[in-house]
Parts: sequence; C-alpha cells; structure tokens
Amino acid sequence: MMKHASALALFAGLAAFVAVAPSMAEQLDVVKVAIPQRGSWETSPADLGREKGIFAKHGIMTETLYTAGGGETMQALISGSIDVAAATGTAAVLATFAKGAPVRPIASSITGAQNPFWYVPMDSPLRSLKEAAGKTIAFSATGSSSHLATLALVRQSGADLRAIAAGTSEATYTQVMSGQIDIGWAAAPFGIAQIEQKRIRIIAKYNDIPEYRDMTARMHVANLEFLTKRPDVAKRFLAAYDETLDWMFGGDEPLEVFGKLYALPVSETRITRDQLYSRHALDLRRLGLDYAIVEALSLKFIARPFTPDETGELLKYFIK
Repeated sequence: MMKHASALALFAGLAAFVAVAPSMAEQLDVVKVAIPQRGSWETSPADLGREKGIFAKHGIMTETLYTAGGGETMQALISGSIDVAAATGTAAVLATFAKGAPVRPIASSITGAQNPFWYVPMDSPLRSLKEAAGKTIAFSATGSSSHLATLALVRQSGADLRAIAAGTSEATYTQVMSGQIDIGWAAAPFGIAQIEQKRIRIIAKYNDIPEYRDMTARMHVANLEFLTKRPDVAKRFLAAYDETLDWMFGGDEPLEVFGKLYALPVSETRITRDQLYSRHALDLRRLGLDYAIVEALSLKFIARPFTPDETGELLKYFIK
C-alpha cells in the first residue's frame, strides 16, 4: 500500500511540475509534505494550492506523500525524508517532541474538529457506544487524533470496547463491512455517500467529547533542520498554505478542483466543506493546547507536563 501511495505522490508531484513553465519551475523551492488520509478536506491544501498555482506564486513546489498518519508520518519527518507533516495528531507531536526528536509544530491544522465520526453497518443492532461492551472500535493509527478521540469516547461511554488501529477511512470501511471490526471510523467526505445510501449509520462524533471542542486535534509539523536551514522557504510555505485555505472556503472552484483531483462528486465535497468544516476551525494560528497536554498526560503519551522553557522551545517556530 505504501509503494502505491508513494507512486501516487510521485505522479502528483511530477504532474504539477510539468504544468509549470520550465523557467518558472527552476525557481521554485521544493517542500516535501506528508499527508495522512488522502482525499480529506482538511489535509488537501498542499495539493489544492499546488493545482491552483498558489504555492508557485510564493515560489514553492509541494511534493506530497500519503501516509496512514500517526507514527508512520512522524518517522518520515524525523528521518528528514520529508520537510513537513501535515495534519498530525497533537498527541503524537507532543510525544515526539518530549523524546527530543528534531521536529517542531509550525501551525494548527484543526481546532475543535467536527468532521470525524464513528459508524456501524445499517443492520447493526448498536445505537450507541454505551451498548457496545465487548465490541471493537476503529481508529486510524497509534498517536493519531482519531486514536485519542476513540479512547476518549470509550472512556466517556463507560463501556469496555477494544480499540483497533485500522488504517485509512477506506481500509476501515472494508473491515467493518466484512465483519472484522464492529465500529468503524471515517473522515468526510468519505462516508457521506454510504450514509446517504443507508449502508452505514453514525453512532458517535468527535464533537460528542465536550473537552475536544476547543482543543487543537492536529498540527502541521516540520523537520527542525528544514526550519533552521530554510527558514524563508518555511515562511513562504505557510503563507501559501494560509492563502490556499482562504481560497478553499470561497465559491465553487475549489470544490471542482477537489472533485477532479480526488475523483469525488462535488455534491459530497460541498456537504463536507459547508457542514463539517469551517475556516475558523482550520485557522493556522488558533491554538488550543492546554487540554491536549492533559490528554497526552492521562494517556501516557508524555510522562510529565512541559516546563515554561520547554513550551517556549515547542512553539518557537509556530506561525505568528
């Protein structure tokens, strides 16, 4: 699967490259970006901004690699094989920083997420997590935001469920519908069609966790060497990313570009953008870190709170 994802990423990068005039392409600084969950509205700016030409306007060419999120993404970042890991679970970011790894968060990806949800097949007798004792419930990857949210939902329900790393929304759906997992997870637009076709039924949402409504669930993280050796490139990357987000929440053009790029109906993408996301939630500068640290401590992602000096170092390169 990773070889396939890498091939897709390489193809996307090459396609974008040849679309730029040779004289211009030679002047662009390449930023390698790892993206979890291909085809999610939240994780798409590096692709959409490249297609629209916004990154090129800022002198940047994004090359994207798709991952399953969590530890897989962080390993690629730590090794230096990528420059930026987009939309990485905050718990994984905190844990990796606490271990002294050369990574730093540079912006928020989403604060107060509305999008992730948990579901069962339409013929399942389950109506809530409280009824699901002894069942299995999915998340994407260890250390991801869906992992933290799944554990919080299980804790909140009071039921004894077994949480399982199931991979992407697509991979999880296959396992749920084949009976391998009882309760699946998804990030829209995946799942919208299945809900409308009455194949699945939602039984829990991310926002069912009150404390998570103002918490930064995912962050954009960069390799420290990239930040120290190419600070101007990092600054222009964030400026282009921010401009792309502004464009994504205006009019039909971004919906059409998204649909063509990921082979998804515009109608489903419109529902996803207008009902499950907001520009405010994806504000790069909006940071709800306090409860994220509390959760990381309670779930043993980190062993102790950060000192003021450590917090300062953590956020040293965060977008101003």
